[in-house]
Amino acid sequence: MADPEEHPSDLPECPSMPGTGLLPPELRAWMVLLAATGAVEQRLRSVVKERLDVSHDEFLILCLLAEHPREGLRMTRVAELLGRPKTRLTYQIACLQHAGLVIRRSACGDKRGVEVALTEKARGLLREASGALAETVAGALGHVMGPEQRAAVRGLVPGLHEAAPVTPDGHRETPIHQEEAPAPG
Repeated sequence: MADPEEHPSDLPECPSMPGTGLLPPELRAWMVLLAATGAVEQRLRSVVKERLDVSHDEFLILCLLAEHPREGLRMTRVAELLGRPKTRLTYQIACLQHAGLVIRRSACGDKRGVEVALTEKARGLLREASGALAETVAGALGHVMGPEQRAAVRGLVPGLHEAAPVTPDGHRETPIHQEEAPAPG
């Protein structure tokens, strides 16, 4: 069990939240989200490297493609969604392709367009690592946000409000396994 001092369950409000400073509420909220994002990324880096043997940026590509299980995405769309230059993305995709985690193919009807999709190997790795990754995210959020703030963040993301509750030490009460939806036929 995690040390309560490391993951306190009743964190005080973020110092910028009471509204006594110079920042408007929208900017204070943005600062809380940045702190949460930074905490998650920092903790995820080592778990991603250990479980998937990819960089954090490559992991973000895998996550994005995991949301488009069969059809994949055009490279330009991946670059746009991740806010990455296409040249940098091309290198990262080449690394993922070399590792057997993605495939590249010509976009249907467009000789210049390239689509990228996950391989079965990548799907399997993501399924195997999903529990540890979810616990890492929950633990990181639990370290920087109180329970009400975590609930508010879950409410902003479709499907997260249905997830199993997270204990104060960052573990899910019951494991969640999302099955791939069958391909339309």
